[in-house]
Amino acid sequence: MNQHEKLNYVEFPTRDIDATKAFFKTAFSWSFIDYGPDYTAFTGQGLDGGFYKSELSSTIAKGSALLVFYSGNLEETLNTVKRAGGEIINDIFSFPGGRRFHFVEPSGNEFAVWSEI
Repeated sequence: MNQHEKLNYVEFPTRDIDATKAFFKTAFSWSFIDYGPDYTAFTGQGLDGGFYKSELSSTIAKGSALLVFYSGNLEETLNTVKRAGGEIINDIFSFPGGRRFHFVEPSGNEFAVWSEI
């Protein structure tokens, strides 16, 4: 349900919509709705959003916000991300409250995955 003045949607650039869709379908079982050749949307992932055709990418080194997934089994998720074609850019490390790793999907957008243990 949409809530007044709450985060509702996020959009990311993507150089290759098909490769990005294939990655998220394989790694996280996402499904997509295409809105023409230059935009695809996802829902039901904690925050709805989409990918738009662009040569840009979203990384924290460029000042972008970092979206972080939660995992109940960090090592298993790391292996799933690798098998799906993600590139691990920061291997699992500890921080106060848990552990996490960072990865980029095939179009270069950076995400992280964390767990309490």
